Amino acid sequence: MPRFAANLSTLLTEVPFAARFAAARELGFRAVEYLFPYDVAPRTFRGLLDAAELELVLINTAPGDRAAGEFGLAALPGREAEFHAQFAQALDYADVLGAAMIHVMAGVVPPGAGRERCAAVFVENLRTAAALAGERGIRLLLEPLNRRDVPGYLHASVAETRKLIERIGHAGVQLQFDCYHLQITQGDLGASLRENLDLIGHVQFSSVPGRHEPQFGEVNMAWLFELLDALGYGGWVGCEYTPRTTTAAGLDWGAAYGLGPRAGRGRARPQ
Repeated sequence: MPRFAANLSTLLTEVPFAARFAAARELGFRAVEYLFPYDVAPRTFRGLLDAAELELVLINTAPGDRAAGEFGLAALPGREAEFHAQFAQALDYADVLGAAMIHVMAGVVPPGAGRERCAAVFVENLRTAAALAGERGIRLLLEPLNRRDVPGYLHASVAETRKLIERIGHAGVQLQFDCYHLQITQGDLGASLRENLDLIGHVQFSSVPGRHEPQFGEVNMAWLFELLDALGYGGWVGCEYTPRTTTAAGLDWGAAYGLGPRAGRGRARPQ
């Protein structure tokens, strides 16, 4: 049975931040992910996790200046020192929070920079970052982002991301397979899961279109969950979607997996 992690940046936003952790546990989740935890002191964040008996599986590196259209710094020429400072912060947070994985955001190719030049910067930055992360037992993830939502992002397909991972050449760098982005970019998700299982360190999902619960839209996520089981995928599956109403009201899909308002803190959930 898939192991689901609630993304607390997108789920349970109807309650205050500090209440999301206990609320996730009450809905049956045993693990969470969070995009950018850097506005909260790491010890405070860790205390909320511990109080709710939750595991944090994933954080992202900071995106940079979102107002200026930045989606990461790791591939931006001339910004190497900023990236390494940013990555050091992410590594310290992951260490304190117990997060086993960090999604390293590559960024948007700047005008005039050229995609290959940015790819070379990205590879060199990731080689250094992967060595540092490996010393702490933390894996790095590269996530292809579709260029409809994020125009100009360095890598948008599994094929592009695989080439980058192969160039980096470190076993601690893996693929983050987000069904939402990859349905938009390339489709044929089942075949891609089969072909790239060796590289996949984490899976995320939401509906397409709309980025809502999996029972909506054009992708049969229930079938893909079954496929992940059949393939022997043992990692986490991140629920990175925005509920149409409230998180609990939209969790009908999760009943088969022990998730939902009736899950309860004390109810055993098969993993």
